[in-house]
Amino acid sequence: MIYLDNAATTRVTEEVFEQIKPYFCEQYANPSAIYSFAGKAMSAVDEARKNAAELIGAETNEIYFTAGGSESDNWAIKAAAEINKDKGKHIITSTIEHHAVLHTCQYLEKQGYEVTYVNVDENGVVRLDELEKAIRPDTILITIMTANNEIGTIQPIVEIGALAKKHGILFHTDAVQAYGHIPIDVNEMNIDMLSASGHKLNAPKGVGIMYIRKGVRIGSFIHGGAQERSRRAGTLNTAGIVGFGAAAKIAKEKLEENAKKETELRDYLIKRVIDEIPYTRLNGDAVKRLPNNAHFCFRFIEGESLLILLDQNGICASSGSACTSGSLDPSHVLLAIGLPHEIAHGSLRLTLSVENTKDEIDFTVEKLKEIVARLRSMSPLYEDFVKKQA
Repeated sequence: MIYLDNAATTRVTEEVFEQIKPYFCEQYANPSAIYSFAGKAMSAVDEARKNAAELIGAETNEIYFTAGGSESDNWAIKAAAEINKDKGKHIITSTIEHHAVLHTCQYLEKQGYEVTYVNVDENGVVRLDELEKAIRPDTILITIMTANNEIGTIQPIVEIGALAKKHGILFHTDAVQAYGHIPIDVNEMNIDMLSASGHKLNAPKGVGIMYIRKGVRIGSFIHGGAQERSRRAGTLNTAGIVGFGAAAKIAKEKLEENAKKETELRDYLIKRVIDEIPYTRLNGDAVKRLPNNAHFCFRFIEGESLLILLDQNGICASSGSACTSGSLDPSHVLLAIGLPHEIAHGSLRLTLSVENTKDEIDFTVEKLKEIVARLRSMSPLYEDFVKKQA
């Protein structure tokens, strides 16, 4: 098997798994209890919180553990909207956000809030001039992702954070795809809230973080006990949290090394595909993109057929977001960058890890060439196109 769907989820590495194991059967106490046995679990949670914070230049007490990126997005947007509703009910986001953000904004629209969806350019970069023009006296929140989960484009977060600060507006970023993969500094970028998820950086599924800058007023999202300094109720997922912290520490230590290796492999993959498969388009910014992301559209084919045939050859890939992989509708991200439906349908996302090899990329490209040629040979649209070119 060749696994090229690391944007959907990553494997828990042996190094991380070994640190998690004791918190299932040995150090299994509820960290919130007062006896010394529980103290060991809480110490492990505190260490994980410190590691999670250091990766983005945050203070330890600005990190709150959640069940993942979707919960953190919901918390940031809904709670910020609720506590600031007397100031205003206007929110700014982009047309290419993850559905955890888009659907939350749509929910708030039904509650009487107004949302402006800022457009992006052909590479998927948020239009800063349009964003600034959208700011109003009643704007209470800007929420823009750090990097796109489908096409990998990295957003101008420093500039967006500066705009938000200049106008006194809260700034939240969904950093689920970026956290642990590219440098993030919440202070330099003027980020007030940030969402991240463990399973995107070799930690378990079902654990994430929410960074909330000290002094930011925001209510609880899950009510109940006094866990997470009374801001997020629920018994702590000790094993998951320990895994998150371990993965965050490794990511910080190897950020530059891993990014260099993934970028070299990514660029090799992109060059081979673009050079060797005609009528293929690279989606997303060619330079300002995540180190491990390669996203293509192949004309005259359906992405679903492509994925099935790749799977039959032992290659795991995706057509876009993990949350919409079962959908036959074209990606909202590809439509937002201006692609017509017929081209957007032929999309393929290949996302790498440092564990992938050049041999795996070569095998994938060769199979991809065969599969695309086979699918096009069955396409009447392609047949007509070739006749017109003759």
